[in-house]
Amino acid sequence: MTQTPRDPRDQQPGPETSPYDETRSYDLGPQPAWTPGDETAAQAPVPPAPAAAPTAPPARGRKGFAAAVVAASLVVGGAAGFGGAAAWSALDDDPASSGNDPAVTTSQVVDTPEGELEPGSVQDVAETVLPSVVRIDVRSGQGGGSGSGIVLSSDGQILTNEHVIAAAGEGADITVSFDDGSRASATVLGSDPLTDTAVIQAEGVEGLTPATIGKSEDLRVGQAVVAIGSPFGLDATVTSGIVSALDRPVGVASDASGDATIYPAIQTDAAINPGNSGGPLVDTFGNVVGINSSIRTSGSTSGAGGSIGLGFSIPIDEVLPIVEQMAAGEEPTHARLGISVSDAGITEGQSGADAVIGALVREVGEDSTAGAAGLETGDVVVRVDDTMITGSDSLVATIRSYRPGDTVTLTFVRDGEERSVELELDTDATS
Repeated sequence: MTQTPRDPRDQQPGPETSPYDETRSYDLGPQPAWTPGDETAAQAPVPPAPAAAPTAPPARGRKGFAAAVVAASLVVGGAAGFGGAAAWSALDDDPASSGNDPAVTTSQVVDTPEGELEPGSVQDVAETVLPSVVRIDVRSGQGGGSGSGIVLSSDGQILTNEHVIAAAGEGADITVSFDDGSRASATVLGSDPLTDTAVIQAEGVEGLTPATIGKSEDLRVGQAVVAIGSPFGLDATVTSGIVSALDRPVGVASDASGDATIYPAIQTDAAINPGNSGGPLVDTFGNVVGINSSIRTSGSTSGAGGSIGLGFSIPIDEVLPIVEQMAAGEEPTHARLGISVSDAGITEGQSGADAVIGALVREVGEDSTAGAAGLETGDVVVRVDDTMITGSDSLVATIRSYRPGDTVTLTFVRDGEERSVELELDTDATS
């Protein structure tokens, strides 16, 4: 669907490229190519973390001398520590060594008290979820990287991002590292670029701990959440934060055919960095509510930056049916309206109060469900059921949250009059 210029003041950010792109076009079935437009801030899928560089040999000259001094200092420090312990005992046993002042006391060394974990604490969540989170390394002649994954079954089905397993191209070697330190090769069961999800199968494993899947629809803004994964290859990293926003329209990529990856994201300030992709966002009950997938960066270079407190996760409710299709070896299917849209907003001669904000219908597909329901070119879609539509990304993300065959109420504006129509969503299935 062809997208006309929009006013950046009326838009919300969405990951990979800037949401203020003036040339993107989307179709609620196949999607046109997306060209980045924002040169000051960019959103991107969290890229796989690069492979670790080999350790450099020790430097010579003054740097080598400094290294030797550090090493010597460590040895001396160890000796000093031992001597310090002896002095501690002497001071503790003999107040006279403190200058004959019995009022002088010294710090005591104690053990951290043991106790039961507080239910819902980050520590409790981490201990519950860590056994169900894996690191995924992808290598091929084209390069490689690492990401994260979520254990779905005890025999090795694992959920991750499509961009994690696609990072090294066709025929890449995939290795999964588990919580207990063991490793296994894996193959791809299915992948879906439109939702940026994939399911892989670890080979020759058993007895894994499957994650517990929660409901993203139960999330509320301000609710505490925990992100777990392998940022920059650092296994089993736990960060915490809150749900910053819900249903944030996020567009992160488009493939060669123009199909765009757009989803109604969970926004969080829990730190998400390259390598976190595919790992879980969990609630305080330890239930997976999202798949960590993309971040907002402070510069225009895609994936170059780290966390600035703007991370985005795919809601688990929206993709679970697709995950089940991939796990069963089926081709993923998606809901569609069959229309091309662009952003509707303030145009020349209109005031802000007069403008209709929504998704402007540019073209109605032949034999589409939208056409059968009476939608016409020039209509502005403003609501799907109870969800407000703020632009083309918003409409695509919202429709993608439904399944083919679902019935929705579409509210649109035509000639200044608001109308509603009920329709059954079509499918992009090829057969």
